[in-house]
Amino acid sequence: MRVGKRGLFTIKLLMHIGALGALVWLILAVLSGQMGAEPVERIIHFTGMGALNLLVITLVVSPLAKYGKMGFLLQTRRLLGLYCFFYASLHILAYLSFDLLFDFGLLAKEIIERPYIVVGAIGFTILLALAVTSINYLRRKMGRNWQKLHNLIYLCALLIPLHFYWSVKSGWIEPALYASALSLLLLTRRFKPGRARKRAGKGQLSSNSEMPDTTEAKA
Repeated sequence: MRVGKRGLFTIKLLMHIGALGALVWLILAVLSGQMGAEPVERIIHFTGMGALNLLVITLVVSPLAKYGKMGFLLQTRRLLGLYCFFYASLHILAYLSFDLLFDFGLLAKEIIERPYIVVGAIGFTILLALAVTSINYLRRKMGRNWQKLHNLIYLCALLIPLHFYWSVKSGWIEPALYASALSLLLLTRRFKPGRARKRAGKGQLSSNSEMPDTTEAKA
């Protein structure tokens, strides 16, 4: 499936509308008093879930492009990844400002009492590194190391659901669903039929090369 520049522009525009539209809805809900009795907790949860959902969508792009023959989607990964980082930044900012009131002494106490904060911080650090190095200039400068660094997104895919599981008080079912979905995405990344065929082909060539040349023997 091929999509021209106009079609790709439309897809990216819809992504902008979806990501920013959800944020506009959040702001309007806060201003209109629709966030309930605990608006701070809901804001923190909303931005965190936004980051998690965008991470899932970002990881869906590669298998969808490969198996669905929609290679043009690969050109949207950076945009989705940057929005994932943006929502993760809002999540941390909301926690530090609304919940802790920038009391870093309290933050140190929270880190000791709640280890899920450390897990979330590690995940955010990975997203920060990926966002900074998504610039084309840095990508060229880093060479092969760029891909090694960006493979850390899969570690992030393990850490963020764990952070979610430890932080929620409403049960384990929803975090488990996200963890399962991300695990399946990681498995699709590991399982590549093309590699299996190449290995089988190499094995066949290797076995053929070990066979004696019967034509030369007869001669």
